[in-house]
Amino acid sequence: MKTSILTLFLTLLLSIGYGQVSKNGSDKPNPKEKVMLVETSCGECNFGLSGKSCDLAVRIDGKSYFVDGATIHDFGNPHGDDGFCNAVRKAEVQGKIVKDRFKATYFKLLPVEKKAGKESKTE
Repeated sequence: MKTSILTLFLTLLLSIGYGQVSKNGSDKPNPKEKVMLVETSCGECNFGLSGKSCDLAVRIDGKSYFVDGATIHDFGNPHGDDGFCNAVRKAEVQGKIVKDRFKATYFKLLPVEKKAGKESKTE
């Protein structure tokens, strides 16, 4: 029983730590570089990029680029309701475009924006 609880705790702890990808050794952006707000999704499913499988991409100034330094699986199930194959999300990123690929040094996926809906009234 203790082993099961410890395993569950460690799994949860590790999954929280992998919520952001950063090459600069922390989950914080480099203060010397510009942080960009971009759209991110599956390059093949939503951005029209050619490829062999589902891969993470960003759209910067209307142009889409595959991402190096983070993968589509780093942020959960890409085929889930809010996954990259089914939704275009927002992210804060740092990095450079090199040979038509975005080399990410910081990548923070932002929470899903809640859509305004009708509120139900109960009497």
